[in-house]
Amino acid sequence: MTELWTTTPGGYLIVLAILLPLAGIILSFTLGGRSAERVALGSTPFGLALACAIALHVGRAGKPIVYVIGALEPPLGIALRADGISAIMLITTAVIVTAAALYARAKFATPDGIRESRSSLIFWIMLQSIWAALIIIFVSGDLFNLYVALELLTFAAVPLVCIDGRPETLVAALRYLLFALFGSICYLLGVALLYGAHGTLDIPLLAQRVQSTPVVWTAAALMTGGLLAKTALFPLHLWLPPAHANAPAAASAVLSSLVVKGSFFLTLRLWFYVLPGLSADQAAMVIGCLGSAAIIAGSVMALRQARLKLLIAYSTVAQIGYLFLVFPLATGAQSWSAMSWSACFMQILAHAFAKAAMFFSAGLLAEALGHDQIARLGGAARVLPLTFLTIALSGLSLMGLPPSGGFSAKWLMLQASIISGQWFWTLPILAGGLLAAGYVYRILAPALSDDRISLKSSPKRSQEVLALGLAMIAIALGFMPQTFSDILEIGRPIAAALP
Repeated sequence: MTELWTTTPGGYLIVLAILLPLAGIILSFTLGGRSAERVALGSTPFGLALACAIALHVGRAGKPIVYVIGALEPPLGIALRADGISAIMLITTAVIVTAAALYARAKFATPDGIRESRSSLIFWIMLQSIWAALIIIFVSGDLFNLYVALELLTFAAVPLVCIDGRPETLVAALRYLLFALFGSICYLLGVALLYGAHGTLDIPLLAQRVQSTPVVWTAAALMTGGLLAKTALFPLHLWLPPAHANAPAAASAVLSSLVVKGSFFLTLRLWFYVLPGLSADQAAMVIGCLGSAAIIAGSVMALRQARLKLLIAYSTVAQIGYLFLVFPLATGAQSWSAMSWSACFMQILAHAFAKAAMFFSAGLLAEALGHDQIARLGGAARVLPLTFLTIALSGLSLMGLPPSGGFSAKWLMLQASIISGQWFWTLPILAGGLLAAGYVYRILAPALSDDRISLKSSPKRSQEVLALGLAMIAIALGFMPQTFSDILEIGRPIAAALP
């Protein structure tokens, strides 16, 4: 265990990955104007390269890479760690942030003849802030550092919701902020309880010391409740649909595909890394039931929406529900645990790329047609074939049809449910797929009709290609080799005990 508190080869890459967007934020503030856009766009390729380098180091070493800040070991110091799941999430974040930055150029470039635009400057700075916060969440090994990163994530995401200043976006942003602050307070209270009881917030040290005591269970309940509110798990989802549906398309894509995954990732860290020694079968069942309810309720609400972006937002509520089935299915050292773990992260990735592609496409449709009313999409596929191809491919993954990443995720979940004897989880998984087919059909059916429709403006081909590229990644995930599952097990506490 000593390697968990010693800087390892490649550990410096973690620091560089964090410093890159932070330096970009400072430069954007300092230079302002058009330079903010250039800084953001210029840094994304380097961020992707660093994420790939970290994944390569983790894969080759077969164990987490570590950087101990100031050479002061925990519990006095702080250690940054990148394990298998960190590496996968860092790459995913870098790819989607890069795509969002390129897509957003059309809307958030500083207009000619203007030295500086408020909305443009805010967008590029907040995008880099979200990127920095997510990187810190994925590599932090200290629960208080994770709280700081969560707050940075919240205060970077909320301005993107109301960046255009419309009354409905301000209301949506305020609701988002209130739910997020409630979640933060609950999480911080739990952190304080754990620190008071055990004298450390370093995750590996804490995992060695925690026992099944009332203090630990109270802290776990508070932290979990706060994180579920931030992740928008049903019935704490009320802030998500208006926030994601009213934000600009590029912001909606980042919020749906990445931001909600940050708090979910921390929920995994809490239960599978900090509290793996607790007997938490009942808690896992409750979380699994909430996830199942989210799948059904979110899908039904998506079916009832008149606006395309609202439909996609409620679909996010449903797709998030699948992630929480990992708690009852991956707990313990049984043979199906690794299968459930892989299913969870395959679902994270498939949803991230598919949902980003769908929000990009929804933004293109709204600009081209002047609205996003589903009932008025008649014949739109004939004039916007690439956009609707993207929606169809993304919908294929959301439904869980082969050969997509969504199919691989749901198929693994179904197998784990049956093998583990928890067959009842198959019901929401299958029902969610059928309901997803229903709301995807609601989009495509009118669009593929023979109605005539006129465009107010033609979408940029580069934006259509970006959206299509993300949708194709969601499909290509279905062909992921076994090494994907092997990487996910690197650094997982229970991995050594798996048969």
